[in-house]
Amino acid sequence: MKNSLIWFCRIAVGLLFIFSGLIKANDPLGFSYKLEEYFEVFHLTFLNGFALSAAIILCALEMLLGFALLVGTRAVTVIWGLLLLITFFGFLTFYSAYFKVVQTCGCFGDAIPLTPWQSFSKDMVLLILVLVLFLNRKAIQPLVKQKTGDKLLIGATVLSLGFGLYTYNFSPIVDFLPYKIGANILEEMKTPPGAPADVYEITYHLKNKKTAETKVMTDKEYLKTAIWKDTNWEIVGNPESVLLKKGFEPKIRDLNIQDAQGNNYNQELLSIPFYSLVIVAYNLEETNVEAIGRINALAANLKDNFNTRVVLLTSNPPQSAEAFAKKNNLVSELFYADGVPLKSMVRANPGVILMKNGVVINKWHYHGLPKYEDLVKEYFSKQ
Repeated sequence: MKNSLIWFCRIAVGLLFIFSGLIKANDPLGFSYKLEEYFEVFHLTFLNGFALSAAIILCALEMLLGFALLVGTRAVTVIWGLLLLITFFGFLTFYSAYFKVVQTCGCFGDAIPLTPWQSFSKDMVLLILVLVLFLNRKAIQPLVKQKTGDKLLIGATVLSLGFGLYTYNFSPIVDFLPYKIGANILEEMKTPPGAPADVYEITYHLKNKKTAETKVMTDKEYLKTAIWKDTNWEIVGNPESVLLKKGFEPKIRDLNIQDAQGNNYNQELLSIPFYSLVIVAYNLEETNVEAIGRINALAANLKDNFNTRVVLLTSNPPQSAEAFAKKNNLVSELFYADGVPLKSMVRANPGVILMKNGVVINKWHYHGLPKYEDLVKEYFSKQ
């Protein structure tokens, strides 16, 4: 019975750590943004420059510890590592939930969004399983000899780190973001008719003018008792509103493309019936200038030969964006949006999106930029 329990905990913890690390390593840049949120909460913004490296290493560590636990090699050291890691994660998720700071922990990336309390509950279940293993750490038997296990760990380390580095440099293998290939951006921004709205409960604090008696009532109780008809009772302070049930929320709700004068261009740019090229560079100060040059050459050819509309989206202020465009002889029109949706569009700075009728036809990290001839053959020669 005891042996069965240990094996259950071993398999459950091992697989969950591998899954969690793999999902986040699929999008290490997205996980690094989440780490930056935590750095800001704890006033550690000086660590922002290390967020990406920390993201790749943490993802690899999760996968490595999970794999090592399943194989059973270096069991005592591995279980100590798992205990420390899940305790650390548990603290972060509790802090996020209790103080309502980072509202999604990023435990499973964008694949499975969890609320802070859901994340904390998940971590507490994992902690219990890890504690069972910790108390029985000397009873865990390896599946292979020590030398073989060490070789497997070296291989797993190379693969887990390599996977994170690959997805960072060539975009996620599986895109869980709302701007994935095939998404209709305008449709993803709409709320369908009859969609459920948020449900709130309002609480009133009441005080009787004559007796000084106080009451706390919900909005339903306030109306049901008709206490509002009694002029002796008055509402003290501001009503408190608590969200009881979340209603429908569009997948894309924060995209607002503007020109330099602040005019909205969502409809115009996202309903072009022909292929258009969207260059996304959320931060021009940190963008890869050499890549911008290659993209600009590609865009110039498409613009000249196929009358393709080319736009550059950035979160930089117009003055600095225009200076950048002039300095680098950009052929694209300049438009502006908040950095948050731009980071979700393409996990690259810069990245490229090919669009038609508001649908994401394809998109590329600047390391995987297609050749002009391939683009023409695949798309423009057929339109």
